[in-house]
Amino acid sequence: MAGKDVATMKISPKVWKNGQIIDWDDARIHVMSHVVNYGSSVFEGIRCYNTVDGPAVFRLTEHIQRLLNSAKIYRMDSGFTRPDIIDGTLELLRQSNLDECYIRPLILRGLDENKPAFGVNPFGIPIDTYVATWQWGKYLGEEALETGIDVCVSSWTRITSNSMPAMAKAGANYMNSQLIKMEAILGGFSEGIALDDRGYVSEGSGENIFLVNNGKLITPPLGASILPGITRDSVIQIAKELGIEVLETTIQRSALYLADELFFTGTAAEITPIRAVDHITVGAGKRGPITEKLQEEFFKVIRGERPAPAGANWLTYVKDTGEKKTAVA
Repeated sequence: MAGKDVATMKISPKVWKNGQIIDWDDARIHVMSHVVNYGSSVFEGIRCYNTVDGPAVFRLTEHIQRLLNSAKIYRMDSGFTRPDIIDGTLELLRQSNLDECYIRPLILRGLDENKPAFGVNPFGIPIDTYVATWQWGKYLGEEALETGIDVCVSSWTRITSNSMPAMAKAGANYMNSQLIKMEAILGGFSEGIALDDRGYVSEGSGENIFLVNNGKLITPPLGASILPGITRDSVIQIAKELGIEVLETTIQRSALYLADELFFTGTAAEITPIRAVDHITVGAGKRGPITEKLQEEFFKVIRGERPAPAGANWLTYVKDTGEKKTAVA
């Protein structure tokens, strides 16, 4: 039931839909909606943190812009602008009264019950925009941020960019992610790492990946089969500020086993160390010093304890509805 604790999760009783705040239980779609039959949705994952100045959303503008970019690629015009969805998200958060939470904006193709259409052709299908929110702890476990996780290289290849555009965070792409995740879990691992169609390292089921070798930070390049992660970008900016050399280049599978450090990044995963790949210990088999330093600075930024690199505005405060530079040096 919305608004009540479900295990450790508290779900907001309200949802933003097409410019209106509605009850959670009223946020429903028809079983014959286009999205149910053909996977026609794009979405985002965003976190709101309880900072030293109150609840604030991390890089809200960038996330909503990526949502609209994803929708544009799939020719889904919701009719809502970036400010519309940002304002709706903030109003939802105020009514939800959650200091820390996960935010899920979603644009989907539904069903016109007065003129139903059931084919693949998406043109003319009504488009709905939703935002929901709930409390969600550490995606890969509370202890994982320190101790790290065990992962495997998946037998499932990441979708090629010319088949399903990697730049779009589309619901259909995550059928591939589910295969990667299920295989990992059934094999006794926390997560899987997918290779691309050329055999190079791509990403996790829902995370970007970084290696540390000889003090350098290495990650697969944009333009490959990876989502342009916003946490990924944040880590790169923080690393450069710290004077850590960052290389965006192709990575062979064997490099995973030989890395000094290895970690995932993502809105849900934040910065999660990897201690072993395919039962081969990575580095010392625990969180490494560069991973730990990046975590430390990242969490300072999201808690509002220090400014973002280059004076960027990464926090949108819920109560003030504006972006601040939290400049505690």
